Amino acid sequence: MSQHAGQVEPQSRPFLGPGPGPGPGRSAQPTPPAKGKAEAAIVVGAADDVFPLAARRALASLNREAARQRRAQRAEQSRRRKAKRTVAVDSSRAKTSTEALRICVQQLKWREFPTGRHLFCDIYWHGVSFHDGEVSCASQVNKYPGMMEMTRKINFSRAVRTMQELFPDEYKFYPRSWILPEEYQHFVDQVRLSKENDSSWKPTFIVKPDGGSQGDGIYLIKDSSDIRIMSSLHSKPAVVQEYISKPFLIDRLKFDIRLYVLLKSIDPLEIYIAKDGLSRFCTEPYQEPNSRNFHRVFMHLTNYSLNVHSGNFVHSDSANTGSKRTFSSILAKLSLRGYDVKKVWSDIITLVIRAIIALIPELKVYHQMYIPPGKPGPTCFQILGFDILLMKNLKPVLLEVNANPSMRIEHEQEIAPGVFEYVPSPVDEEVKVAVIRDTLRLIDPTLKKNVSQTQSTEYSAENDGEDTTESDAQSKSEASSGAVQNWPPLCLKQVFPKYTRQFSYLLIVERIALLFIRFLGIKGTLKLGPTGFRTFIRTCKLSNSNLPMASVDILYIDIARRWNIIRGERGESGMCLQAFMDAIFHMAQRRYKSQPLRQQVEALVNFCEYQLEALDEKHFLHNRTPDLKPSLTMIHPERPRSGAVSNVHLLNRMSTSNRLLTSSLPVSMDKQHVKSMNRRVTACSPAGSISPNGRGSLGCRFCRNNNQSCSVVGLNDVRSQQVKLTQMLHSCATWYSM
Repeated sequence: MSQHAGQVEPQSRPFLGPGPGPGPGRSAQPTPPAKGKAEAAIVVGAADDVFPLAARRALASLNREAARQRRAQRAEQSRRRKAKRTVAVDSSRAKTSTEALRICVQQLKWREFPTGRHLFCDIYWHGVSFHDGEVSCASQVNKYPGMMEMTRKINFSRAVRTMQELFPDEYKFYPRSWILPEEYQHFVDQVRLSKENDSSWKPTFIVKPDGGSQGDGIYLIKDSSDIRIMSSLHSKPAVVQEYISKPFLIDRLKFDIRLYVLLKSIDPLEIYIAKDGLSRFCTEPYQEPNSRNFHRVFMHLTNYSLNVHSGNFVHSDSANTGSKRTFSSILAKLSLRGYDVKKVWSDIITLVIRAIIALIPELKVYHQMYIPPGKPGPTCFQILGFDILLMKNLKPVLLEVNANPSMRIEHEQEIAPGVFEYVPSPVDEEVKVAVIRDTLRLIDPTLKKNVSQTQSTEYSAENDGEDTTESDAQSKSEASSGAVQNWPPLCLKQVFPKYTRQFSYLLIVERIALLFIRFLGIKGTLKLGPTGFRTFIRTCKLSNSNLPMASVDILYIDIARRWNIIRGERGESGMCLQAFMDAIFHMAQRRYKSQPLRQQVEALVNFCEYQLEALDEKHFLHNRTPDLKPSLTMIHPERPRSGAVSNVHLLNRMSTSNRLLTSSLPVSMDKQHVKSMNRRVTACSPAGSISPNGRGSLGCRFCRNNNQSCSVVGLNDVRSQQVKLTQMLHSCATWYSM
């Protein structure tokens, strides 16, 4: 048999692939196989003689398919190993959240590093601010840069006041506020005028120190002359607000609501609200404030840190009784009394979304300073504490927003005179552990797809029935990653972008912030210099006969100096975001007269965005790669055209009705660019297009048509921009020969 195999000539064997040929100095006669390889050689030779070429090819195809399946199986095993990897949490700076965080990490079967870790951690849990310690670029941290500054009482009041100027009806949930000492005289004048107009008005005001917490330094006044130690306000500024003298009472006691809100992302904006919170009660029966009870803080202030020292404070293991209860128990009691609980929840959700929208512009400026776009940096999220008071008609009023709400799940208890110890608090643990655990579930780095319902739906009180859908989506996501499936439904309800359609019109200030960030020039700064402001004016073509560049320089100097004095930065230069918005408001009022401020500002922002989009479009058309140029033909009015011409709506990115069709574009890059244009859909602004006869047309996103006279933009502006637009498009636009 071995002789027969050795007699087979190499030329008679079909070629199966490359192999070692006869080298130099070697004979073509095959060498006898080794003892261990003889049988293999016989089988190969026999297979070559027995199986035809088609069968051998089919066998090779089966081998390749088996190899592909083995590779896929190894990849799946690798994915499962990665999905099962333990998440590392650095809790060395968690402070009051330490105990609750430890319970949540143990429940999730993650790994905690209470003393820190030299290596990379997936999640860093800070107790105070973003800057508590160094964070890995690929990790997540539970604080946003700038959040602690923006939730201080003065900065938050300024942010809400800006929104109140544009949307007075939408931001009535925040009491009228004055900043001391800079607005003291304005406060005195307004109170005097209000009393002269209504002699029956007898207001009460509450003074809150800017940096105060846990009720420290808060007191009530009846008149501006009652403000304590005016000289100290220069070193310790404060906010004075109208006091809600007729709150909703339960058992004759005043109470407020601590509601926990997860800000999961600011770009895109993603907000979750906890379905349950804490209700904190005063410890003395409430009476309307007068000169005899101003000093009784246990009657007027709901702060837990104050009332816990009252002799009437009741520690209870039940969520329905005691001086601290769950919010769900309050809602159940309201429902039994016949109140519309869904309406209460709907108003609270509206309040939370609007309050966060007021914070977002400044947060984005801080974010680009510490985590510049395009550079590696950590992903941020944060749990906020909203303190809400229900008025007598059950309308919610926002008292303040806490960047660092206490997550302590135990309370102090006096076990002997003057001896205190911390004992577990079942009510705190029930609410706070669920909030932290579900926050970690939502930001779980091992999940490829977190729970996110991005499709906008109609906003109504009946939407609460959709919570199960979100929880099911989270469960499916955890199941796909191999996570344990013994968790209850999420206690966090997504409210944004779920209700984007109802609140998108409030984002006008965020659009101003994006203009501000674009012209900052030097990344990592919070202030716009004079060169950047002049560049903004020139690029957006805001300078004209009514606003020459000399007036622009004077405007910059006046507004920047005034805001630096207001913010206590006398020796510094530059224009902060609040000063930039002040300049935008001023220019909008000069440019678009006899209109409400909101329409004026919106028209100016639309005009600026239109100019910037035209500039970006021009740069895009001029910076095409050489291999794409042969497919493009420049439009000239005098040049004869052959074939169909596709209209290119270059500038109307904002209008969904004028989106570009990518099916007629021959170049893949053009299709990708048009898709990126169609994704950016916001409010109204002018729209440009090129018609087949070469004439340009200008439309308006306000009136959604091509009328030359628009009541919002103005006749002269539209005509002048039509001329410039036609000139620009004739020199830059492209058309495609079909």
